[in-house]
Formats: sequence, structure tokens, C-alpha cells
Amino acid sequence: MHDLVIRRATLVDGTGAPRRIADLAVDGGLIAAVGDGIGPGRREIHADGLLLTPGWVDIHTHYDGQATWDPYVTPSSLHGVTTAVFGNCGVGFAPVRPGSERYLINLMEGVEDIPETVLAEGIDFRWESFEQYLDVLDSTERVIDIGAQVPHAALRFYVMGERGADHAARPDAAEIDRMGELLESALRAGALGLTTSRTRKHRAKDGRFTPGLSAGDPELAGLAAAMRRANAGVIEVNSDFGDGDFEHLRAAAEIAGRPLSVLLLQVHNAPDLWRDTLE
Repeated sequence: MHDLVIRRATLVDGTGAPRRIADLAVDGGLIAAVGDGIGPGRREIHADGLLLTPGWVDIHTHYDGQATWDPYVTPSSLHGVTTAVFGNCGVGFAPVRPGSERYLINLMEGVEDIPETVLAEGIDFRWESFEQYLDVLDSTERVIDIGAQVPHAALRFYVMGERGADHAARPDAAEIDRMGELLESALRAGALGLTTSRTRKHRAKDGRFTPGLSAGDPELAGLAAAMRRANAGVIEVNSDFGDGDFEHLRAAAEIAGRPLSVLLLQVHNAPDLWRDTLE
């Protein structure tokens, strides 16, 4: 007898094959059989007229705060998402020095339109390092899987303080090395990558551009070298792709030896920019 049998679902298996009506059996948390004539299950679901699909992996979300208090990770779990990845666009909440939480909240509010009151009241900031943040995330059971990336803005602000949000300032060699050390440690602890923002669409609530916007090649190279040492992670970026941005990011990806993930969207004032970016 199977643990679970789903009967007469409209199966779309993700391979490109045509949809079909089929039964599906699960044993020990794994798919054991697909087809007709499957035996009984301890639990059975009759799915006539319903779709049965693989889980959706959403690689671009902003649950950095909500994931610390919401075991249901709504609304994504209601929409069929089974894995949500956050920390995108260079914004997030770790690492964070005690007392500097408000800047990261201000930045998230401006970039992602998440109200300050929700974040300030919902997040208890029981961490400082990214590794401690992962431990806090790991302490709550959820209905879906999650993954976290290291946000460039938080990393830069942690190392440089207020200078990290000043686009006239540049990190010195020691600060670049420190950012690299923290990134390498986070990647070894399970971070899925490094994310940054190089778009003028992204501003903190107080109007300041996100810290990664003006990061120069030495800083990008230092972070990329850390990724090479860890041999882990993806570089994710939201960029306007002006002023040679793609070349700078491609150089960083080549140093890192890691993939570059580019957020693509169509914008009203440059409707073909996404095509140029793909090219």
C-alpha cells in the first residue's frame, strides 16, 4: 500500500510532453509510480479536473523579513511555489550591526514597497552575521523550502557603515577584503549567491540610491574572488545596463567562475532594452 495516491489528475510533468490523465503514487516522500492501475494508498486524493505539476521554484522573491515569522510564506505557497529564494536586488537584512537595522528597513521599504511598520514590528533581528540569520531561518518549519542570498547593500553597510550608502565614497583595500571574507563565509554556510543592484529605479525610502549602484571594479573583483574561493553561488543583478555595466558584471562573473543571473524586465521608456540585454 502506498503512502499517498493522487487519482485521475491532469498531469503536466514539466518535460514538454502533452498533458494526460494519470494516477500518481508517493512513498517515503518520493514519487513511486505514475500511470494507470496503481494500487491503494493510505491517503488518497481524487483530483478529477485538477492539474498536478512539479513544484515551482521562484528564484526572485523578497521574503527576507517575512520568512522569519511566517511559516506559510504567503502568498507564494498558495500559488504552487515549493521553493522561494530571496535576498535579491542587493537588499536584505544580514549581515547587520546592532543599531543599523533602520537603514536596511528603509532601503527595503523604498526598493520593494514593503511598509516600514510591517518590517519593524515583524522582524526581531536575533542575528548579526549572515550565518546567524540562516540559523534563525532554520529554526522555523515551513510549508515550502527557502533559500537566501547575500545582499550587497547589507554587506557594504555592515563593513563601511554610513559610508556604504554614500556614492562618493569607495571602500579601501581592507574593507574590500573584509567584505570578501564575510561573503565567502556566508557562501560556505549555505548562502545561494551574492546579489546587487545597479539600477536607478532602486532607491531607499529616504531617496538615496541603493549602495551597490556605484560599486567599482575593485570592489566587484574582491567579491568575485571570494566566490571563487568558496566555489559556490550565483551573482544576481538588477541593472539598467548602461555605462558598460554588463562588461563590468561579466568580468566579475569570469573572476568568480560562477553564473551571472540577470533580472529582465520591460520598461516604458526603453521598450526594447530587454532585447538588447539578451543579445
